[in-house]
Amino acid sequence: MTYKQLNHLKPSAFKRRCGIHRETFAQMVEVLRPHLDRTGKRGGQCKLSVEDQLLVVLEYWREYRTQFHIATTWGLSESAVCRLIRKVETLLMNSGKFRLPGKKQLYQNANLWSVLVVDVTESPIEHPKKKVIAQLG
Repeated sequence: MTYKQLNHLKPSAFKRRCGIHRETFAQMVEVLRPHLDRTGKRGGQCKLSVEDQLLVVLEYWREYRTQFHIATTWGLSESAVCRLIRKVETLLMNSGKFRLPGKKQLYQNANLWSVLVVDVTESPIEHPKKKVIAQLG
């Protein structure tokens, strides 16, 4: 499903399909466009728009599909999908807008303790003695 087809969806359906809000998608495209838009330049041209290239990567992240399946769906080679994923991940991380917090920031609140006390004392169980069982059988 191309970006032109997704553009007609309601915001909730768009988020459900792509995994991100339209505003976030637009910010990602803004970061990627100078690097991925090769119209009028020498060399190989990608047959997908920048929006569609981002959709390929989001599909990989969100649906856990193999690169082979994504390649056959979009009409690309498997190696082109691999290169595209790696390139988009690098560009988004280097922009600083979409980087996950580091270990130090994640571990700042790790010292909050919560304690749960469970009473596990043993109590004897009443059960018939072996002699009584033999007499009943």
